[in-house]
Amino acid sequence: MASFVDYVLLLVAAGSYHVEVEGGCAGKCCRGSDITCATADWRMDRVYGTCYCDDGCLRTKDCCYDYPAECPAQSCVVTEWSHWSGCAQSCQRSMRVRQRHIEREPRNSAEPCPSLEEQAGCMDYQSNHGEVCTQNTGPAFITTREFGKGRTKHDIYGAPLYPGFCMEYQMESLTSQCTVENRPHTHWMQYLREGYTVCVACQHPAMRNHSGSCQGDGQESNSEELLHWQAVGNSRCRGTWKKVQRTAYCSCPQVHSFIFI
Repeated sequence: MASFVDYVLLLVAAGSYHVEVEGGCAGKCCRGSDITCATADWRMDRVYGTCYCDDGCLRTKDCCYDYPAECPAQSCVVTEWSHWSGCAQSCQRSMRVRQRHIEREPRNSAEPCPSLEEQAGCMDYQSNHGEVCTQNTGPAFITTREFGKGRTKHDIYGAPLYPGFCMEYQMESLTSQCTVENRPHTHWMQYLREGYTVCVACQHPAMRNHSGSCQGDGQESNSEELLHWQAVGNSRCRGTWKKVQRTAYCSCPQVHSFIFI
């Protein structure tokens, strides 16, 4: 008569089904957690009784003794990375992606597959129509609004120039060199303060090539993005701010009103 170890009829009652299985994991390695993937044999913890051959048995510590040999781990296999895509949006800071695909799923408690997508920042300097983008990628260069009084209001033919617009920002940070300036042409820097709202006018000729923007004005940024600025006249006076809104005219106090250069 065959021994109990050689052949065991195991009745698994779970709900309304019954399964007959033989001892050991030979030929019955199951994916995921499967309570029907069971038999009666020695377990890996040296206890005789019901043991399992599914992916979850290592976690629940009730695998059959021969699980490692009969159900060896098979690692996930993925393809090589694809080429990087183009930027999601042109003429502004954006994202590009690359992807890879699964060639073989992990089995028998192997490690999960690695990430199948990577993202990276990018900037496309040509529009979808092949036009060269305006170079607005550097920091915003600012000076006192008083400087704007000397700017011409008409073109060479006498026609009025576009008056421009105003950008409002919340000042987030600035270097200590801003507050110690006392030279006549840099005295305005002393009024720069963290937490204050400042207005910066975008006008001709800082509005280059009829682009409708000034360098570093951050019109396309969201309200949480840190933008960089630098004071003209002292390169060590610089900092960050966040865009609040674009308006037709600047309405900040004079000491908190500036222009793009």
